Amino acid sequence: MITAATMCLALNMFYEARNQPIEGQMMVAQVTLNRVVSNRYPNTVCEVVWQEKQFSWTHDGLSDDPARLTSEIDQRVWKEVQETASYIVDNPDILIGSIATHYHSTSVEPYWASSLTYEGQVGDHYFYSD
Repeated sequence: MITAATMCLALNMFYEARNQPIEGQMMVAQVTLNRVVSNRYPNTVCEVVWQEKQFSWTHDGLSDDPARLTSEIDQRVWKEVQETASYIVDNPDILIGSIATHYHSTSVEPYWASSLTYEGQVGDHYFYSD
């Protein structure tokens, strides 16, 4: 049985980084968990993921139901991401150790990026700490 925390983390990893290497997916997980432990964000994985307008996929108007995935590739990646998320929730110490609390795709330049500390790039995402 998949827990709520695992499902929320898997959804965030999938919709934010499904086309990224495993390191990129794990960095999205790291950011999510860093926010959980920060006093500036909600206290659970699901509350962090579903916090209003924090992650673009949660308010893009598209279905977030993984049962609706039709491509074989997306279905395979979804299965892999769930397994990774489950392992991370059970073993958070395996994460990279970054202090990043924010990220964005290299294809955009959000207004907030210049106010944070740049931590590095993994795949096509830049990561920042506050």
